[in-house]
Amino acid sequence: MKLIIINGPNLNLLGKREPGIYGSQTFEEYFKELENRFSNLELSYFQSNIEGELITKLQNADVSFDGVILNAGAYTHTSIGIGDAIKAIQTSVVEVHISNTFGREEFRHQSYISPNAKGVILGFGLQSYELAIQSFLNPDA
Repeated sequence: MKLIIINGPNLNLLGKREPGIYGSQTFEEYFKELENRFSNLELSYFQSNIEGELITKLQNADVSFDGVILNAGAYTHTSIGIGDAIKAIQTSVVEVHISNTFGREEFRHQSYISPNAKGVILGFGLQSYELAIQSFLNPDA
């Protein structure tokens, strides 16, 4: 099984950015742990601060991957384009957030991704990504 994790804006700053919310580990460090834990899977990772690059990566994932784990960061709450890209592809997308967005500012309660996602996992720190991987491994659970 081939899965891609796509991270949006400011997630390249994990480990430095607001450690009280996002923790002190970089995503690259965590991704290596995921690769070791799920060595039977082909995992890929992409991060961009640019909305159009995220949309292009989603479109390309449709033919290259069995599933997408997407943390679109702040674009979750603003990007109709990313929501439309998810609607346009056949590959299942799981929306992930490190923090509980419903426990934060009200503008973070809106998602343009959720209506088109296979599911949403939020509030479990970096473990949210692992839970998303499990959702692809156990689709009937």
